[in-house]
Amino acid sequence: MRKNHGDILVSVLVFAAIAVTVTIGLVNWGAMLLTSVRTVAQREQALQVAEAGIDYYRWHLAHAPLDFQDGTGVAGPYTHQFTDKDGNVIGSYTLTITPPMTGSTIVTIVSKGALATSTISRSIRVVMGIPSLAQYAMVTNSPVYYGAGDNVSGPIHSNIGVGFWSGSPQPIAHDIVTSAVSTFTDTASNSACPGTHFGVYTCVPTADPSPPAAVPSRPDVFAGGRQFPVPAVDFTSITADLSTIRSQAIASGFYRSSSGVSGYKIVLKTNNTFDLYTVNSLLPAPTGCSNSYPGGQTGWGTWSINVISGVEQSTLLGNYPIPTNGLLFFEDNVWVEGTINKSRVTIAAGTFPATGKNIIVNNNLKYTNFDGQDSIGLIAQGNFLVGLSSADNLTIDGALVAQNGGTIRYYYTSSCPGYLRTTLTTYGMFASNGQGYFSYGSSGYTSQPASYDPNFLYGPPPSFPLTSSFYNTLSWQEVQ
Repeated sequence: MRKNHGDILVSVLVFAAIAVTVTIGLVNWGAMLLTSVRTVAQREQALQVAEAGIDYYRWHLAHAPLDFQDGTGVAGPYTHQFTDKDGNVIGSYTLTITPPMTGSTIVTIVSKGALATSTISRSIRVVMGIPSLAQYAMVTNSPVYYGAGDNVSGPIHSNIGVGFWSGSPQPIAHDIVTSAVSTFTDTASNSACPGTHFGVYTCVPTADPSPPAAVPSRPDVFAGGRQFPVPAVDFTSITADLSTIRSQAIASGFYRSSSGVSGYKIVLKTNNTFDLYTVNSLLPAPTGCSNSYPGGQTGWGTWSINVISGVEQSTLLGNYPIPTNGLLFFEDNVWVEGTINKSRVTIAAGTFPATGKNIIVNNNLKYTNFDGQDSIGLIAQGNFLVGLSSADNLTIDGALVAQNGGTIRYYYTSSCPGYLRTTLTTYGMFASNGQGYFSYGSSGYTSQPASYDPNFLYGPPPSFPLTSSFYNTLSWQEVQ
């Protein structure tokens, strides 16, 4: 038989070609894999360099909270080299910083990380802010109680204790409720559940066990949870805040000393201005109109501007622009009303040494926009008041602070015209050293729907009291 010796050579060549092809493919795949691994590693390094930029500026703001120019005094962006522990340059980060708008504490930082040995870069956008007193829907230095029908939105805090009493429909808190004390003894004269309780407690529909028992979970009442004890809110520090507002108002805001009469009236306008009046006299209490609240109420009065023959007893001083820094300070009592549109303003009333000037709202005080563009802060050294001659259906938008007093409408007997009112609608927050009352059942507003303005957390009114000096991270995202 004849043998074909060339068949073996052909087979060898075929298999060699296949082997070479496979080998080339494997080598190329390996090279691509190595390149991919290196790219992934470089991208991760670039991200870490960008993170280093964020960490650096967080540190910078901790030491210079109001410096948004990286210590240079000129506009950015700002580029810094990033080195390893031996001083070798790994890359650099470039910072673009957007400072807070007037009255806000929110700062936006974009950090772009780049490597020295690659064209790869990655960018991170971080939003940070300092929480203010307006992080609470209600914060008080006194006990606070909620009863039948109270449907509470926004965080609640008391330095003393918070009670949710029984009633139908039962009260409920949709956000966290906190207290600065571990236990609290409820001694209110009309208490639905007197005795010693947890710092935040309820008797809806059954009472919590008495301390030191374990704290039960009560999502039916505290849907957002409850926590105690937590650090107390320092109301005395608001004195320093008021002094600062006064200095800033004198320097570049709007300031008036004592009116020499009963106080001032401000009417806010939608064109970023306000009308200013002196209040020449207050409505005297009509015959038989008195305060019969148990124990009395300090500072009781009508707190309403007198009207004679249909003419309000006030004098127009002029129309003024809301200053760029948004600060108005008065060393007298102040009545406020009106509507704003894309304005941010803080109105403060006080004297030094403190004598407790009040801020009063008897007519609607309203926003046009509810997305954070509009913001009103009212900071009274004494009380925040709603007077006797207040609107039957009254709307108040804003952050309301009574440093040494309460947020109240005084108790008016049935001999006082207008002693009973229909609805007080609020959107914003309350901060009160003393207790807050706008209804007493037989006097005041029969309905008080209240909503928290979530824009206040990190975008409060101008120069509003802060509860921390440190920035918190609000959001983190990678950007192109």
